[in-house]
Amino acid sequence: MRTINVKAFAGSMLAALLCLSQVAAASDLDPALQASVTAKIKEVKAWAADPAIVSAVKEYNTSKSPQAASMDQARWTNTSVIDPFVRGLTKTPAAQVLKTRRGEVVSEAFLSGADGGKVAFLGKPTNWSHRGKPKHDLPMSGKTWQGEVEVDESSGLQQLQVAVPVLDSGKAIGSLVVGLSIGRLAR
Repeated sequence: MRTINVKAFAGSMLAALLCLSQVAAASDLDPALQASVTAKIKEVKAWAADPAIVSAVKEYNTSKSPQAASMDQARWTNTSVIDPFVRGLTKTPAAQVLKTRRGEVVSEAFLSGADGGKVAFLGKPTNWSHRGKPKHDLPMSGKTWQGEVEVDESSGLQQLQVAVPVLDSGKAIGSLVVGLSIGRLAR
């Protein structure tokens, strides 16, 4: 008689269900809405290729500021949106690229380095690092990620996030996550 490691089996089943739920969520969108999301992903890939974006990620990866190097989630949570470090990440050349390209459909956008730490953003995101989450890890493997429709903690809007890799000579060096407002995208 064969024995089954129940914990391992349950873990693998949970992982499979989570993967299926993400695929199902993406496919549950109305086809017209999904077409709009797909078109936006193409735009976001172009943003990620902007020289200012690539340069900012390369610099972050090679020479993090002391504040970025010592940042963790607890410290990030307790750092005010008006803190000079946070505000500074909204004023970089990379952040300016995000601002000029955002349009009315984008509810949030944040750029992360290889370690998941933030390089630039439109507004302070809830998490300092997204390492270990599909929205960062999939782009770091060179793939695009699409999340489920959700109410975003930081913006309070119903949105769907997409993420693309930031590439340097064909190698993923960071990720760009963009929240798309479902209400505005559906118009």
